[in-house]
Amino acid sequence: MATVTYEKASRIYPGSERPAVNELNLEIGDGEFLVLVGPSGCGKSTSLRMLAGLEDVDRGRILINDKDVTHLPPKSRDIAMVFQNYALYPHMTVYENMAFALKLRKTPKAEIDRAVKEAAALLQLEEYLSRKPKALSGGQRQRVAMGRAIVRQPQVFLMDEPLSNLDAKLRVQTRSQIATLQAKLGVTTVYVTHDQVEAMTMGHRVAVMLDGVLQQVDTPRALYDTPGNVFVAGFMGSPAMNLKTVPLTESGATFGSLSVPLTREQVAAAQQGGDGKVTIGFRPEAAEVVSEAVDALPIKVDLVEDLGSDANVYGHSEVGGGSERFVVRTERRYMPHMGETIYIRPQVSALHVFNAGSGFRI
Repeated sequence: MATVTYEKASRIYPGSERPAVNELNLEIGDGEFLVLVGPSGCGKSTSLRMLAGLEDVDRGRILINDKDVTHLPPKSRDIAMVFQNYALYPHMTVYENMAFALKLRKTPKAEIDRAVKEAAALLQLEEYLSRKPKALSGGQRQRVAMGRAIVRQPQVFLMDEPLSNLDAKLRVQTRSQIATLQAKLGVTTVYVTHDQVEAMTMGHRVAVMLDGVLQQVDTPRALYDTPGNVFVAGFMGSPAMNLKTVPLTESGATFGSLSVPLTREQVAAAQQGGDGKVTIGFRPEAAEVVSEAVDALPIKVDLVEDLGSDANVYGHSEVGGGSERFVVRTERRYMPHMGETIYIRPQVSALHVFNAGSGFRI
């Protein structure tokens, strides 16, 4: 078992002025499953590769179990990595692929056999041990890649978008298997994904990155309920939070035909660098569809996603002289039609308020 610490770790690629990872400070606990998430190019994979020793650390340092590994080669870090493309040897059987790292260590044959068969049983791969990778499905190949990592008994598992090559149904199934497996093994795991649903459902904690900078790290529930800034608010959650920058008044904000009350403290904080505006957000499920237009926002329906148990309704409304898009979640028994105008009322207790200038939560 191990802890992992990034101390102001930065990576600057040659020819680039902006760091790919900029002064990353992050502590990962012993046995923790931490997910690094963010859009493409945010620095999450680079952060993982820095920990693996596959990328240089230009400033700062990285520690595993309080040991400085910043300049150690990958083989000296006692980590195992699972890649997006599986990276299996095509000419070897499943058994040989899983045993390869132990053979290089000159581990006794009996010990290799025991370790491979234990991992195969854990991953339900016993019947495939004599097959070559080309005879396996994508999900089975991914399990072999996981098995190869498990038999090494590393201090830290590193996973770089391991599910992105799988179809949607298999991805859901495999992510639950990975989360269950990690809980059973108790090995510290750092997992990279661009899929925030994956991040929300798998990680003990989630670290959100943008442009090489760590935006917020917290439990999935805390990130969803109390995002620290506008980016995290808009990134976490599917469909995304409705976020609009609207005029600030003495008692709150003007949201189209809707008045949104804010506390005196929120108004004062919004006035600091907000240029007379404030950013208000609400989740699609935190707005109710009402029958009357009083104290409600009219939404013209553009699209209805029928999800069976409920529906996502996409539409637009006139806010601040322009057309703004909104999405709300409705119950199955109330499914509006395209072109229809509905009236929504956000729950005041579930509103998120951000400074329009800095983007930080108020």
